[in-house]
Amino acid sequence: MDTNRILADLRAERKRIDRAITALEALDGTGTRTTTTERRARPTAAQPAAKQPHARRRMSAAGRKRISEAAKKMWAERKKATILSPGRPMSAATKRKLSQSAKARWSEKKKAKTT
Repeated sequence: MDTNRILADLRAERKRIDRAITALEALDGTGTRTTTTERRARPTAAQPAAKQPHARRRMSAAGRKRISEAAKKMWAERKKATILSPGRPMSAATKRKLSQSAKARWSEKKKAKTT
């Protein structure tokens, strides 16, 4: 059994079916569709792959400057907002409590370091 011949026949049959589906879709008005074989088409030795150039988008110096200035403005506004409203104020009792706990932690570390 020649598997290459069977594969060639099956591929030809698939192409005929895809063409029939495309023709029926055109009659139905649903438009064209990309067939599975068109999506999975791989170049063969007789048909080399056509490389398409990948054009890189370049940004002009003016565009970079515009974006830079907008970013600097945004960060300046954010910084200004945090300086003006630093959050909820801490009560004197809470500050005292935090200070005492920090002092206690540091004294424990000093004791552990000396021993």
